[in-house]
Amino acid sequence: MLLAAGGTGGHLFPAFALAEELAQRGYAIDLATDMRGDKYRTGFPARAIHQIPSATLGGRSPMALARTGWMLSRGILKAYRLLGRLRPVAVVGFGGYPSFPPLVAASLRNIPTALHEQNAVLGRANRMLAGRVSAVATSFEQVGMLEGRAWSKARFTGNPVRNIVLEAMKQAYAAPTPDGPLHVLIFGGSQGARFFSDAMPPALVSLPEHIRARLRIVQQCREEDLDQVREVYAAAGIAAECATFFTDLPKRIADSHLVIGRAGASSVAELSVIGRPSLLVPLPHALDNDQLQNATSLDESGGAWCIEQKDLSAERLRSELLTLFSEPSKLVAAAEAAKRQGRPDAVLRLADLVEELAQA
Repeated sequence: MLLAAGGTGGHLFPAFALAEELAQRGYAIDLATDMRGDKYRTGFPARAIHQIPSATLGGRSPMALARTGWMLSRGILKAYRLLGRLRPVAVVGFGGYPSFPPLVAASLRNIPTALHEQNAVLGRANRMLAGRVSAVATSFEQVGMLEGRAWSKARFTGNPVRNIVLEAMKQAYAAPTPDGPLHVLIFGGSQGARFFSDAMPPALVSLPEHIRARLRIVQQCREEDLDQVREVYAAAGIAAECATFFTDLPKRIADSHLVIGRAGASSVAELSVIGRPSLLVPLPHALDNDQLQNATSLDESGGAWCIEQKDLSAERLRSELLTLFSEPSKLVAAAEAAKRQGRPDAVLRLADLVEELAQA
């Protein structure tokens, strides 16, 4: 099997999960990715990793369109030759432009193809590919922009999560006790988020002293924000662990009473499978508002609170946190609701679909 993913953890993590499952079923796995995705190569369960040229539409000028078209054409040619050597039984793409060349090349070689959409709205690259592929797997039962022929190929599988997430799922949610610690995890996706470095410390510092003393903060920050965030927490007497990246993030989600972060597809999937309450602040100005759609879906189920960044002042954030910390029953109810939305069998369902295509 050849998996095509790259760019961000949101695309690569479900590919990682599928690779783990297919390897257990006896398949050899190769990964096709772009230069950005290559930074994730350490530990990816693939026999080999192949770099395929790719490009994202960065502008509408003739020069930008020509540059993107040239890069994608190079990628398709390289992927076509790669598939001729590998002869995979199926090719599975996980969205984003890094998946575009391998899937187009696979369709030209009449190799069965599947596309997985992580978000609640079909991404732009996936829209271009949906008419070509053999099947479209979705993470949500309702997916925006999935229409026509593509809809007839769709199958709801859920968003696959890695084995470390399934392990963290076994840890039951422990409600905060009246005088016990309050464990709060703050992260902004695989690249961190400046917004949380700016917004969270002042809001937490402004909480009443009896709550501040109970806080145990774990926060992902950009490198340039680390020292400042640590200093603010230390000056307020708030226990905090700050880092640019946490390799054991699923375990830290499981240890949390509340998670605060963006609403990327993998983050929402992991929060749901593990079953933890979250305050989600979707990335503003994202193409197609995919994070807003993801967060709204979990909010409507009762498993999270979605607040758009433009509406989240320091006072609003303080008020929301004070309410949740003062009424732990709200956190417990949200944890249970989030868990009900989880699809821990998503990777099995996706692997079954891919095997069906390969054996047809």
